[in-house]
Amino acid sequence: MLRRMELVVTLLVVGAILLLLETILPGMVAGIVGGCCLIAGVVLGFARLGAVAGTWILAGTVLGVIGGFVVWARVFPQTRFGRAFISQGVSGEIGAERPELLNQTGTAFTQLRPSGTALINGQRVDVVTEGSLVEKGTPLKVVGIEGIRVVVRAISEPSAETKNTLT
Repeated sequence: MLRRMELVVTLLVVGAILLLLETILPGMVAGIVGGCCLIAGVVLGFARLGAVAGTWILAGTVLGVIGGFVVWARVFPQTRFGRAFISQGVSGEIGAERPELLNQTGTAFTQLRPSGTALINGQRVDVVTEGSLVEKGTPLKVVGIEGIRVVVRAISEPSAETKNTLT
């Protein structure tokens, strides 16, 4: 009986060790081989030790893998090695919801069809028009902020006819 269990226990232990090594070895090879060892250990447990012992081995293996993952997920990020894998820096600013831009004016830095870049208060801002094409260099006014979208409208110069009627 003891001889029958040696291979099963060896496969389960090697499988668990290989799954742990997967966290530091690239390529998923250790994880796949470890998973195969665990499956082989459970199958051999059923074949060599019977259905009752095989069921206990299966239940213990499943609980061990789930419990090991939960412990690993809680402990690994706090370890010195785990912190090396977790980025602590900020890699850019989304610039979401910029209410200070509302009703500001600027110029189209690129052609807006309908999206592009505008210079507003000396800063480049990604903008969207209300739907029409706006040429580069056209004066703009920010008419809305929709989450991260900055909506602009071209400021139309008063036409010559309008100027004549005003004077």
